[in-house]
Amino acid sequence: MLIVLNGKSHECPARTTVAELLEATGFAQRRVAVEVNRRIVPRSRHAMQNLEPDDRVEIVHAIGGG
Repeated sequence: MLIVLNGKSHECPARTTVAELLEATGFAQRRVAVEVNRRIVPRSRHAMQNLEPDDRVEIVHAIGGG
């Protein structure tokens, strides 16, 4: 299925969860914020939130610094 990930088309298997997408894209162990169709998905729901075709997903990686 096709979704839009951070502004670019991205192919992923049907019924992919946010957690699976994070794993596949290398963000699973990082501190990230995830938005699906302009709605924040809490970390506690990543494994339950299924993606649908044409969903718009934004992943923002927190970077520390000072």
